[in-house]
Amino acid sequence: MLPVTGRTAADAAQALGVHLGQIAKSIVFRRRSDDAAVLVVTSGDLRVDEKKVSALVGKIGRADADFVKSATGFSIGGVSPVGLNRSPVVLVDRELFRFERVWAAAGHPFAVFPLSPTELVELTGAPVEDVVDSA
Repeated sequence: MLPVTGRTAADAAQALGVHLGQIAKSIVFRRRSDDAAVLVVTSGDLRVDEKKVSALVGKIGRADADFVKSATGFSIGGVSPVGLNRSPVVLVDRELFRFERVWAAAGHPFAVFPLSPTELVELTGAPVEDVVDSA
């Protein structure tokens, strides 16, 4: 449990005393073709490239708070990459492998848990992809 909210990657990194990139942030999108949730787990210091994600899973759009809660069981700011309500499409950013240990949300804005990127892939069953903006 963090002493302050970890709703943003920067807040979580500061509270933990770790590099911003070690925060495994969960970003949820909505696939346009079937309204499936697409969960991208990426480094906190990087920005998801929606075109790259769309090339992998089909066209995506932004997901509002109600969709995120319904699709994952978690509210924005605490979306865990595991223990989800349903089985969304999940992608893990290859850039997380820059670190031995990362920290992911544990379903609540004040809760996080540590794991290795390899453990994250094992727990989610997700492919490792290039999903970030290279600019």
